[in-house]
Amino acid sequence: MTAMVTLQDVRKSFGELTVLDGVSFAVDRGQVTALIGRSGSGKSTALRCIDRLETIDGGEITVCDHKVSDPEIDLRRLRLDVGIVFQSYNLFPHLTIEQNITLAPVSVKKVPRVEARALARGVLDQVGLGEKADAYPEQLSGGQQQRAAIARSLAMQPKVMLFDEVTSALDPELKGEVLKVMEDLAARGMTMIMVTHEMGFARRVADRIVFMHRGRVHEQGPAEILVNPETPELQQFVANEL
Repeated sequence: MTAMVTLQDVRKSFGELTVLDGVSFAVDRGQVTALIGRSGSGKSTALRCIDRLETIDGGEITVCDHKVSDPEIDLRRLRLDVGIVFQSYNLFPHLTIEQNITLAPVSVKKVPRVEARALARGVLDQVGLGEKADAYPEQLSGGQQQRAAIARSLAMQPKVMLFDEVTSALDPELKGEVLKVMEDLAARGMTMIMVTHEMGFARRVADRIVFMHRGRVHEQGPAEILVNPETPELQQFVANEL
């Protein structure tokens, strides 16, 4: 397998608060990795460092052959290869869903507008929103808006997708429709790293679990570690979450 994402001894502090304390893990091509752990364990910070939304204080991160820890990195090229979806949808309210999706391909990748519209329709069909291209964000449910945000990232045809607790603000019924889209992406072979509290989903879909605790990778392995955790910390976390 070819590693698409590698973190090696990554350290990050905010002032005197150490958030990442020597974090190391790798994600292979086509692999789905779930980052789990209590709030404040460093999961979301690790994800943001992968996309260089946060700079690191030490260690190395490599993503799709981009050395993210290099101060001279070309961020535009990095973000052509990496898509990221957050808990908040960040859709432009004054644009239709199709316009939200075509904006980056046209302005960043210089895709012809006609081609971008066809691309938008394709990714909207992929996330089950083919009939919502002309709708505005306020006309969609939270789950539909999150699926539109995923479609917007897919339109850039990334090699790696990052998901940062994308269902945490949704009602249970709406969570299901977003998780279904993510499960379909995994089945298509998309390389994915997701920060999630959905333990059942992680156990079903993830190839690898990375359990973070107090800024460190405390335990990692296949999804079976959620059934037979080795450390008391993961045992307690799983007991509380499942």
